[in-house]
Amino acid sequence: MGGHDTTGTDPEEGTVQLTARLGGTVAIQLWEDRTRGELWVPAYPASSLVLVDEDFVRTASNNAVETGTRTFQFKAVVPGHHRVVFEKRMGWKFTAEDRRVFLVTVPDGGDASR
Repeated sequence: MGGHDTTGTDPEEGTVQLTARLGGTVAIQLWEDRTRGELWVPAYPASSLVLVDEDFVRTASNNAVETGTRTFQFKAVVPGHHRVVFEKRMGWKFTAEDRRVFLVTVPDGGDASR
């Protein structure tokens, strides 16, 4: 996961702007329906953001449904603007079902909070 240089400063339409302090973490939560085979796959600049944790919290409904919130925690290790692109993948499809873009800004002084 990661490794793609997706750093950019010109956000596309629908981009979610986030801020993290240098050395701090930023959490991104996405809804996932694993019953349908959905899986969010991130692409991010691994030299600027480090994926430190990933968790899935199942929503209580019934035993046959596996839906819930998936949280990705990234640690900011380099100041700047860092683009994180999530594609919702299905195991049997070649193209993404959905796409979400986040722009994480990490100020040089490390003073900003999420």
